[in-house]
Amino acid sequence: MTSPQRTGAQILCEALLREGVDVIFGIPGGAIMPFYHALWEYRDRLRHVLCRHEQGAGHAAEGYARASGRVGVCVATSGPGATNLVTAIADAWMDGTPMVAITGQVSSALLGTDAFQEVDITGITVPITKHNYLVRDAATLPRVIAEAFQIARSGRPGPVLVDVTKDAQQATVAPRWEDAPLAATVRTDAAAREEAMAAAADLLAGARRPLLLAGGGVIQAGASAELLAFAEHASIPVVTTLHGIGVLPENHPLALGMPGMHGWVHVNRAIQMCDVLVSLGSRFDDRVTGKAAHFAPRARIVHVDVDPTQIGKVVRADIGIVGDVREVLRGWLASVPALDTRVWRDEVRALAAEHRPRQVYARRVRTAPLMPHDVFDALNDAFRDRDDWRVVTDVGQHQMWAAQLLDWRTPRSHITSGGAGTMGFALPAALGAALAAPESTIWVVCGDGGFQMTNQEMATLLQEGVRNVKIAVVNNGYLGMVRQWQELFEQRRYSNTRLSGPDFARLAEAYGIRGRTVTRAEDAPAAIADAWRHDGCALVDFRVEGEANVFPIVPAGRAIGEMRVS
Repeated sequence: MTSPQRTGAQILCEALLREGVDVIFGIPGGAIMPFYHALWEYRDRLRHVLCRHEQGAGHAAEGYARASGRVGVCVATSGPGATNLVTAIADAWMDGTPMVAITGQVSSALLGTDAFQEVDITGITVPITKHNYLVRDAATLPRVIAEAFQIARSGRPGPVLVDVTKDAQQATVAPRWEDAPLAATVRTDAAAREEAMAAAADLLAGARRPLLLAGGGVIQAGASAELLAFAEHASIPVVTTLHGIGVLPENHPLALGMPGMHGWVHVNRAIQMCDVLVSLGSRFDDRVTGKAAHFAPRARIVHVDVDPTQIGKVVRADIGIVGDVREVLRGWLASVPALDTRVWRDEVRALAAEHRPRQVYARRVRTAPLMPHDVFDALNDAFRDRDDWRVVTDVGQHQMWAAQLLDWRTPRSHITSGGAGTMGFALPAALGAALAAPESTIWVVCGDGGFQMTNQEMATLLQEGVRNVKIAVVNNGYLGMVRQWQELFEQRRYSNTRLSGPDFARLAEAYGIRGRTVTRAEDAPAAIADAWRHDGCALVDFRVEGEANVFPIVPAGRAIGEMRVS
C-alpha cells in the first residue's frame, strides 16, 4: 500500500513509532539535522532526551533497554558524534543489550571525499554490531528500521547501527510499509535440540553433585520463574554470574552467589567439585572461569544458549543446546526427575559456613572512619523492606562490592557493564533506567574515577525533570581496582592511580542536585535515608578508606580454585 509522500526523516520517525519507541537519547548535529527537523512534528509521541555527550546517550539507551527489556534507541550526527557512540555500542555488544543506534551521514555525493565530519561509521562498527546499514535511499527506510529492531531484539540481543545520508533524510518518497519486516534471524534444528535436551536430562538424573550456572541470558529470556521452579523441583543449587544477579532472590536456600575472579570462595569451590554443570544463558566470561582449561574439572558440562556461536567457545561443552532458556527449562521440568541432593547441598552449606565469615572478617579495617562496606551495609539496610529500587553500578572495586554485598532479589534490579567494563557507564545508564522504570528509585553506585568520566549527565537529569536518581560515590581517591592490583601483584608501585577530584557534593549542587559528603560510618544510614526522602535527584559523596581491597581475588591466569582471601 502506498502512503502519502514523506521525507526520509519523517519516515524514520514514523518507523520508530511503529516499533513502539517512545524515548530516544541523542544530540543533534549537521548531518542528522533533517531528522531533528522532522522530530519536532512527532514531539508529542517521541520523547527526545538531550544528553551532554553521545557516549552518555548510548549508555542511556542501554540503561533503558536493560531496565525495560525493550530496544534502546540513541541518535548522533556523523563524524565525532558517531564515533562518540562507539564505546556504548561496544558495551551493548559485549553485554547482549538490544540497541538501535541511528547516525546521520554526509550526503551521498560526498561519500569518500573526506567531507566535513565524514567518517566510515559502518566500517568502524562492523566488529561490534549484529548488523549495520548505510542508507542512501529513503524508500528503503521502512524495511531497514523494521529489520534493525528485529535483529537487535532477536536471538542473543545486541546493537544495530543505521547510518542515514543527509540526502536520504531530505528526499521525499511514498513509503511502502508492507515491505517490512523480514523473517526471524535465528534458526535452530528442533530435532537436534530435543535430542540434546533428552541427553542432558539423562545426565542430570544420574548426577550426585549437580550445579546450575545462571547468566544474563536467563533474565533476557524472562525465564526467572522457570529457573526457580526447575531448581526447586530438582533440588539443584544455583550460582549466578554478574549479569545473572537478581535472577533468584539471594536469600533463597538454593542460591549460592557469584563465582569467578571476585566470586565467593564456597561458590568457586562448588564449581570445582560439581559433577554436572548446566550453564544457562552464560557465555563463560574469563572473569567467571579463570583459567578455562581448569574450570569445573570434574564436571560434565551442558551449555544452553540462544546463540549457537557461544556453545563451546570458551569452555568445552559435553552437551550443547541451542535454544530459548525458558523453553529448555520448561522441557526439563517435565522430564528431569526430582533428585536427592541432600548430601551435596550439605557439602555446599558447610563450605559457605567455613569460608564466608572469614571473608567478611578479612575485609574489615576497624581503624578506618568509613569503609566501603559501611556504605553497602547502609544501602542494604535501606533496601531491606522495599521493592522499589534498582542499582546501576559503574566499573571497579565498588562494582564487585555491590555484586557481593547487596541482597539482590529481583531480575533487572542490577544493571552494570560486565563485558566491556566501561567506566562512566553508571550515571547515563541510570538516566535511561529512570525513564524506563519511573516507579523505581534508581541508585547509581560508582567510584570517583568513573564518575568523573560522565558526570556532566547530571545536567541532563535536571533538564529532563528526572527525580528518581540517587547517586552514591564510593570515593577512595584512587583508580581503585588498578591500585589494588598494583598493591597485590606489582609491589605497591602505584603508578598513576592516585586520583584527585572536585568536591562532588558542591559539584552536584552546581547542577541543581542535592549534595552531601559523608566521612564517618555512623553518618552513612542517615545520608542514604535523606537522599531517598528527597523529592529529586541527590548525591552522597562517601569518602572511604583509600586502600581497602576486594576479596576474594583470583590472580589473572589462575584457576578459580586458586583464590586469595586476604
